[in-house]
Amino acid sequence: MSGDFGSRRPVTALITVVHGRHEHLQRQLEAVALCDPWPDHHVIVAMDDPAIAGLLPSGPDRPHLVTADPPALSQGADGGGALPLARARNLGATTALALGAEVLVFLDVDCLPAPAAVGAYAAAATAEETSGRLLCGPVTYLPPAPDGGYRLDRLAESDRPHPARPAPAPDEIELGGPHELFWSLSFALHADVWRRIGGFAEEYVGYGGEDTDFAFTARSRGVELAWVGSARAYHQHHAVSSPPVEHVAEIVRNARVFHDRWGTWPMQGWLDAFEQRGLVTRDPAGAYRVS
Repeated sequence: MSGDFGSRRPVTALITVVHGRHEHLQRQLEAVALCDPWPDHHVIVAMDDPAIAGLLPSGPDRPHLVTADPPALSQGADGGGALPLARARNLGATTALALGAEVLVFLDVDCLPAPAAVGAYAAAATAEETSGRLLCGPVTYLPPAPDGGYRLDRLAESDRPHPARPAPAPDEIELGGPHELFWSLSFALHADVWRRIGGFAEEYVGYGGEDTDFAFTARSRGVELAWVGSARAYHQHHAVSSPPVEHVAEIVRNARVFHDRWGTWPMQGWLDAFEQRGLVTRDPAGAYRVS
């Protein structure tokens, strides 16, 4: 699968899906410009956000912009009007493959790549030992930005990867690990591995579940994980709620989709917290429903 690249670097595409978070996108674009090597293509998928077009730089290095609007779902607990995260990632990959990408790198809009991250992912996606694997890099959650924003040249000073996932040192790679640890905010894979997995299941709409489903599908098709130490990213701070009560309808809907596909409940901690708050109940068969 790695192919005979010799000294040639594989064609690499960075894919970012975005709705809102315009300041995060602008800072990510600045960080991508510092990557060495650069991605050959940067695909931005705007979800129901026409203002994104005005934020992108002009000229030959302008990212490729595609749009993914929310599907026409009925309103209510089925997730109507929610952002099509799974479909947007698939659209980004389809666009990148059409541009000739051999390696796909996915990075959430609120994540800043380290200068070596894209190159490290590309190298791992084409190396004999790791080319057939689903690749993840360590992610550090940053504190609130100081006045003037984050100093991109000093991000490494804040390097404290999330402790719940493997975080090998730069230039090291750790093989394996439970697929439940996969996260979609920063990952990469060879184009052949993407085709083998088949992309994200578009039954998931809105927040939660689609990334774990992707990892479970990878496992079912014999694709193991690898953790790439040099593919570091830094998550820009923003306010969050715990549990994410504003997404309860989407999470319950997606959890039911996941249970139908895999026979187990994802996001169990959130579902338990929702139940304790009276936001969800369970029917006689044990299925979760929005109260």
